[in-house]
Amino acid sequence: MRVSMIDVETKLVGLLGYPLKQSFSPAMQNRAFKAAGLNYYYFPIEVTPHGLRDVLQGIRRMNFAGCNVTKPNKIEVLQYLDAIDTAALAIGAVNTLKVVDGQLIGYNTDGLGFAAYLEQDEQIHIPGTRFFVLGCGGAGRAIATVLAAKGAKAITLTDISEAAAANLADSIDEHYSYKASRLRLGTTHIQDALAEADVIINATAVGMSPHIDDSPLPPLPPLLDSTPLVCDIIYNPITTRLMREAASLGCRTANGLGMVIYQGAAAFTIWTGLAAPVAEMKETILELSARFS
Repeated sequence: MRVSMIDVETKLVGLLGYPLKQSFSPAMQNRAFKAAGLNYYYFPIEVTPHGLRDVLQGIRRMNFAGCNVTKPNKIEVLQYLDAIDTAALAIGAVNTLKVVDGQLIGYNTDGLGFAAYLEQDEQIHIPGTRFFVLGCGGAGRAIATVLAAKGAKAITLTDISEAAAANLADSIDEHYSYKASRLRLGTTHIQDALAEADVIINATAVGMSPHIDDSPLPPLPPLLDSTPLVCDIIYNPITTRLMREAASLGCRTANGLGMVIYQGAAAFTIWTGLAAPVAEMKETILELSARFS
């Protein structure tokens, strides 16, 4: 998307990460700003942790409304912030910054975006829902933390690293007094937990292009009485092996595009104080994602 004009009144919004060539965010957010009639401009700033401090010092002094933060800076950025939202503290990572009078305030909209997708597009009532979360790294931490904060009926965590699952369970308990279950990946109890879940979430990169024949889970149980929703936060490819296997069992499936859209919508609201034009953001993402179909 080409911007028609930037002037001295334009509010700037950056994307801090590396590499950024394939990011959907600039096109999505600039279309959202245009739809809302805002004089804002979103653009990528390629930076690694080594140069992050200097970039943030410039952002404090310029006409920035805020930023998104992506790999490899989501954890490194914490040390440079003036305030951090409670959920972001529990998650241990920040993906959105708001600039207020030169102060940097950190948020994490990944989990909020996933939850909003479930609630708005899938019509899922989180407090009445049992979740199985595979992957307790950055995305898994964000998703599970927000689900706990929203009072999910049950959350089962599993990861190739038992320490990662234990750390996440402890963090959720500390911040929200919520007891999440933990299962070691590879145990026979995994099949039982999958069969009991209402929503199964792959929050790992297993199955992402170019490794499209990989699946993060053993074969799904042939009888899933609850016909769960199987969510894969991957969106390249659009349909993963896990999603295909789940669909063959009659399950509903979803990729990660909904999370991308709604985490961006949450960030838009943080920067502007306005409701995001979600329809335009969805349209942009679907157009861009067609290349992966």
